Amino acid sequence: MQYDVLILGHGIAGAVFAETCRMRRLSVHVFDQKREGNASMAAGGLVNPVVLRRDVPVWRATELMTAMRTFYADWERHLGISCWHPTPLVKLFPTANDVRQWKRAMADPATAPFITCQPEPEVDASPLRAPHGYGTVTHAGWLDIPLLLEAHRSSLALEGRLAEREVRPTDIRTEPGGIRVGEVHGRWLVECTGSFSTAQGLLPVKGETLTVRIPGLRLSRMIHGKAGLQPVADGLFRVGATFKWTDLWEGPTQEARTALLEQLWATVDAPVEVVAQHAGVRPAVRDRRPLLGKTGPHTVLFNGMGTRGVMLAPWCAAHLLEHLMDGKPLDPEVDRSRFD
Repeated sequence: MQYDVLILGHGIAGAVFAETCRMRRLSVHVFDQKREGNASMAAGGLVNPVVLRRDVPVWRATELMTAMRTFYADWERHLGISCWHPTPLVKLFPTANDVRQWKRAMADPATAPFITCQPEPEVDASPLRAPHGYGTVTHAGWLDIPLLLEAHRSSLALEGRLAEREVRPTDIRTEPGGIRVGEVHGRWLVECTGSFSTAQGLLPVKGETLTVRIPGLRLSRMIHGKAGLQPVADGLFRVGATFKWTDLWEGPTQEARTALLEQLWATVDAPVEVVAQHAGVRPAVRDRRPLLGKTGPHTVLFNGMGTRGVMLAPWCAAHLLEHLMDGKPLDPEVDRSRFD
């Protein structure tokens, strides 16, 4: 069995890389074993092109958003599902200084295309705490990651391109012209194992979220206040997430639940019913840039998407494939060799 690319891992990074290969007419085979703590299955899939702490655009915001919208639209059509939800994000202003910072951002040509001040009747009619008003990020949205990954996983399995098994280092053999995992041979082996990787520069961080029901709250917008609030379906909202750099694999905790509820009550003046709690470990990086590039003659790293994996992965996958297949140089900011 000969393939252009073998992929280890089927979180959002591995799935995006596999689909990018398909779009380039490259053959792929994916190896994956579901594990507790997988960040993709616990993530809310939120996409926001603005760093709301400072109201500035994220790194390569325009380029990333353009690549992302086209990529997920094409992927939805291929799989026959609907998983990308364009949804404005409303930032609540707790202080007058937040209002002034937002106005300065609206006057900045780099940030202005993404934000505005506009009436939000849903917010005005809701029990949200916004003593100094709010502003809107107009180009935000969220991706239903579990739905997408399950649909893609089924497609791979149906085509015989998925092996649900653990791959140990002893299972991998380098051969002339490529690399082999068991009976499967490929030109490249791409590691997309997220926080389960031992790559240099990786700084895994645990995140927890709650799924809650808030009777009487009707919102089609996402909210950024003391807590992040994301409408999902059937009157449910996702709240979070937390950040923790220790005890990464302990699963959901009462500590995080309490912290998230306190943040939520500081954002919404209404009773809350907790429906579920989730935990995952994100593959963050010390300098907050992805980790891309060759690690050997036929081995490659595709990792470090962090909290913005949905937004980063399509551009990064295309960029890495241009490097591997077309010989184009990697952007030094994402080249994994910066940590060697």
